[in-house]
Amino acid sequence: MRRVLAYHKAAFLLSSFIFLSYFSFAQINRDQLRRHIYYLADDKMKGRGTGSKQVKKAADYIEKEFKKYGLAPKGEKGYRQTFEAKVKRVVVKDSIRQADNIIGFLDNGGTYTVVVGAHYDHLGEGRQGSSKDSLGVGKIHNGADDNASGVAGLLELARHYATNNVREKYNLLFIAFGAEELGLVGSKYFTNHPTLPLENIQWMLNMDMIGRYNPENGVAVIGYGTSSLFPAIFEGVKSDIKFYTGKDGNGGSDQTSFYKKNIPVLFFHTGGHPDYHMPGDDADKVDYAALQSILEIERQVIDNSMDQPKMDFVWTN
Repeated sequence: MRRVLAYHKAAFLLSSFIFLSYFSFAQINRDQLRRHIYYLADDKMKGRGTGSKQVKKAADYIEKEFKKYGLAPKGEKGYRQTFEAKVKRVVVKDSIRQADNIIGFLDNGGTYTVVVGAHYDHLGEGRQGSSKDSLGVGKIHNGADDNASGVAGLLELARHYATNNVREKYNLLFIAFGAEELGLVGSKYFTNHPTLPLENIQWMLNMDMIGRYNPENGVAVIGYGTSSLFPAIFEGVKSDIKFYTGKDGNGGSDQTSFYKKNIPVLFFHTGGHPDYHMPGDDADKVDYAALQSILEIERQVIDNSMDQPKMDFVWTN
């Protein structure tokens, strides 16, 4: 009898260890989010302006993470999709700049693919325009919220789905967009030169500025009206933070490029703040607990969307 009890106890402890190991490895990890943001928004990255050495270093970092998770390259040359972006807002010598989308693919053998995206560029040292600081030229704009927070979310969702030991119904395509601050250039380029057929995209999730949660407002989930299936997908979604939905899929960030191609979209966004496009958008101001909660909402939404048939598109304008 003692041997039987000892066997069952050992089996229970082993199964508990396996479960806890799986849970701790596959779920959203706050320390990982913090690591990504502190790297991307460090002063050494000098604001990740399009065409800079530092934004190329950020691209290398993202590609390295994709490789670590075992994502397949889905760019035009490895993980990279290279294009040109033009600085229009101010007069500069190097107005035409090379940029890259970084694209990784999790192939689950599905008919359709869910796209998860976030832009990784920012304003550099204020010389490409868009700074809200009247004396901002020459000052580093770290862009911790805009949009190191979204990239951290992108990388954590990639890590989760690549390591959760679940074969989802649909594939997942993770895209870090370049040159968003110059007019959504990277996402426009991708949707005009897709590396998989647009008709095979189930829907697109975009993250842009998800690091400065305001509990009075909650996190906005924009694009809820772009498919009749989103209400069903949100059924049962729970969180310890407040979120609200908006119907329109157009405007403000990279989901717009997909919306204009008749693809359902959701855009997660925590709203404006005094440090928006200012030198003070630093990593220590990000609410990491809330950021983790936002990613958990997104994880639930992605999981629920795997139970749906091909999603319809609704034009909201």
